[in-house]
Amino acid sequence: MPSRAEWQADSELLAELQALRAENNKLLRINAALIERVESSSSQRTESYAAFQHSVELAEQVRERTQALNDTMAELQASNRLLSDARARAEKAHHYLIDAIESVSDAFVLFDENKRIVLFNSRFAAFWQGTGVRVTEGTTLGETKRLALATGLIVETDSADGNLLHQLRDQRWMQVSERPTREGGLVIMYTDITDLKQSEKARREKALEQKTRLLQRTVDSLSQGVAVVNGEGALEVWNGRFLELAGLAPIAAHRPFTEVMEDSELALFTPHSRNEHGAPQLTCEQQLSNGRVLEIRTHPMPTGGFVNTFTDITERELYARALQESERWVRLITDHVPALIAYVGEDLTYQFTNKVYEDWYGWGHGEILGQSLHRVHSAEQFSRLEPYIARAFRGESVSFEFAEANLEGKQRYLLRSYVPNRDASGEVVGIFVLIRDITERRRTSEALHQAYQHLEQRVRERTQELTEVNGQMRQEISERAQAEARLREAKREAEQANLSKTKFLAAVSHDLLQPLNAARLFTGALLEQTVEQSTRALVRQVSHSLEDVENLLGTLVDISKLDAGVIKPDISAFNLGDLLDNLGNEYAQLAASEGLQLSFIPCHAIVRSDAQLLVRILRNFLTNAIRYTHSGRILLGCRRHAHGLRIEVWDTGMGIPEDKLQEIFQEFKRVNPSANTRDRGLGLGLAIVDKIARMLGHRIRVRSIEGQGSVFSVDLPFGRLQPAVVEDEPVTARIGERLPGATVWVLDNDAAICAGMRTLLEGWGCRVITALSEEDLASQVDNFHAPADLLIADYHLDNDVNGVDVVERINARRGQPLPVLLITANYSNALKLQVRELGYVMLHKPVKPMKLKTAMSHLLAVERYESLPSLPRG
Repeated sequence: MPSRAEWQADSELLAELQALRAENNKLLRINAALIERVESSSSQRTESYAAFQHSVELAEQVRERTQALNDTMAELQASNRLLSDARARAEKAHHYLIDAIESVSDAFVLFDENKRIVLFNSRFAAFWQGTGVRVTEGTTLGETKRLALATGLIVETDSADGNLLHQLRDQRWMQVSERPTREGGLVIMYTDITDLKQSEKARREKALEQKTRLLQRTVDSLSQGVAVVNGEGALEVWNGRFLELAGLAPIAAHRPFTEVMEDSELALFTPHSRNEHGAPQLTCEQQLSNGRVLEIRTHPMPTGGFVNTFTDITERELYARALQESERWVRLITDHVPALIAYVGEDLTYQFTNKVYEDWYGWGHGEILGQSLHRVHSAEQFSRLEPYIARAFRGESVSFEFAEANLEGKQRYLLRSYVPNRDASGEVVGIFVLIRDITERRRTSEALHQAYQHLEQRVRERTQELTEVNGQMRQEISERAQAEARLREAKREAEQANLSKTKFLAAVSHDLLQPLNAARLFTGALLEQTVEQSTRALVRQVSHSLEDVENLLGTLVDISKLDAGVIKPDISAFNLGDLLDNLGNEYAQLAASEGLQLSFIPCHAIVRSDAQLLVRILRNFLTNAIRYTHSGRILLGCRRHAHGLRIEVWDTGMGIPEDKLQEIFQEFKRVNPSANTRDRGLGLGLAIVDKIARMLGHRIRVRSIEGQGSVFSVDLPFGRLQPAVVEDEPVTARIGERLPGATVWVLDNDAAICAGMRTLLEGWGCRVITALSEEDLASQVDNFHAPADLLIADYHLDNDVNGVDVVERINARRGQPLPVLLITANYSNALKLQVRELGYVMLHKPVKPMKLKTAMSHLLAVERYESLPSLPRG
């Protein structure tokens, strides 16, 4: 269909053509008149010649105008041909568009910018058959909607999941999709989803039926009798236990509940029942003729109706009677004990007292129960007793003497003992009180003291003997002191030896990691190349074995560095969100590979700790949870408490025996390693966790039930973030995109590592120059003046030379310093801070190929960015 602009251009061309034709006709008439005038004139020859000359000029002008008119006519004919072609293409496109919308399986209608119908297909027209309404081009959108409602074409409208749905009068369901056009118009498509709605309805009915069956099976499995009554008072759901307890035969559904209970020995009980005082009653007990006692509870439902539960409490009643009998015997025994006995709950109220206790404070039988200590004792007495009570509730058994006046006002001395009572979890829920009158014993003690005063003479007589004995004891003490000194010296030597061992292992970590680093570089290079599948599998096996060796060696080195005090915490406040998100995503995949489910609850609290060391603790918890859980699930989440945040890792694994809960934090201790084929560790993970937690000042907790699972947690203090510093937009690059063609210098005193680096980097497309020393590199690169893009240097070089000093000397000789990647086995914070201040990037051995590629890409991107001329930033 031609557009409005094309129609306007055609009109202008036609108008111009008509004007040119009119002007041409006018000139032709003028020319004919002049010729006729010259031919018929009878004037003199001179005038005739002038007239002829003028007519020639006019003829020339007519010829020129005619030529111009012919050119214009040629252009107009070309424009007409182009217009005809355009019109033909437009008509062809219009036919294609009509064919296209007719081929659409949905009803289609197109509105212009004024929301008037431009096109629609036959499926849209079929909607209006039988309505008596004829929708044509030009009908507005509002009129279309009004007619659809007025004619009853649409009987129901629904908005589900953001989609508009219409139900037509023929019970079909249409989903409406609207899309705006570039010119401001609108395209509406109506998709028939009747089959989908019917299948969804069938699925819902089936789900409802399944839920009903599940509800009935659930009710049938209960040990209680259950009866569900709807709002009309009819019995909807019940189980066999209800029929059994109520003494009923099988009944039909939807019978009135009152009619059903008429056949039972039980009385009717509903939410409308009242007690003898007229108050609402939701619980009652009824006794059957066979001696059974039932507890009946009624629960009103918000939508009307109620649920009754019937519980056989016959055994409970018998147990309560037995308990009452047992309590009677306990009270009979304690009432005849010549001591004051009581039990006080955690709310400081009396829950048990014997008769002697009640008589001492002048209370009747049972009156003191439920009374507070504040009421039984005077304010002065309670203030004196309160510190001892507090110690008992903290879990300490306390005994002390206390002077107190009895009811007759006589001063008596009492020996009070407070013994804490703990529940299954170890929490103190009350204290046992035992009070004995020791007045006579106190008086006897005083009498004995007076008798001791008369023994001074005897003491003097024995003094000489004691002096001799003291001499012998001093000699023995001196010998013991010498032995203790020898023991202290032996302990100091042992500690020094252990420290020397630790420092040695920490110091040689560089030499231990050198060959492992080279092997990882070679395997990384092999994995980058295209090799046979069998060879790639072997290389991956070698890579996995090297990773196991790396993990074991790293664990030993970490233990040594923690013992030697090499690792220092970097405490700061940070948001837990990203840290926990990364751990949750990483270990969810690892758990899934082991057939386990890991659930993660996000948390964005601000805490204060060392983020890297905290990650070590949590990784150990999660790794152990996956390692010792054969089936089930694992949960990672946080729990707030009064003093901070607790990060917990729950598992449903094999659990830990109670007597092993403290032993697992010792070095080289594992719980039943033979039962777990995935346990290939040394038993150092939790030892590292314990050392890191002590270093950070965090508390580690563990709870476990053997055969059911364990919970490991770490407590962190809350922190406060400092105001963020606005920095320039970071310069990043896609990993590996700047490596091809880059010139890289590699400086390492190990030839194997140099060879591995060359193989790996050349596989990434780099130009590599390797050197074993500073002098070797200088001889190859024109005394460091040759062009290069990146310098990779080892920190530990020969002859006590370190890479930081060498890099400084190299960049000092260059006009433009090279970006530096430093590789080391030194984990000290001092080196980390030094490298950060110099603007270098540092990786620890053994280097993983992916981390190396990421670091190199970042440095090359930064170098490229900084080499550009300064531009104003918007």
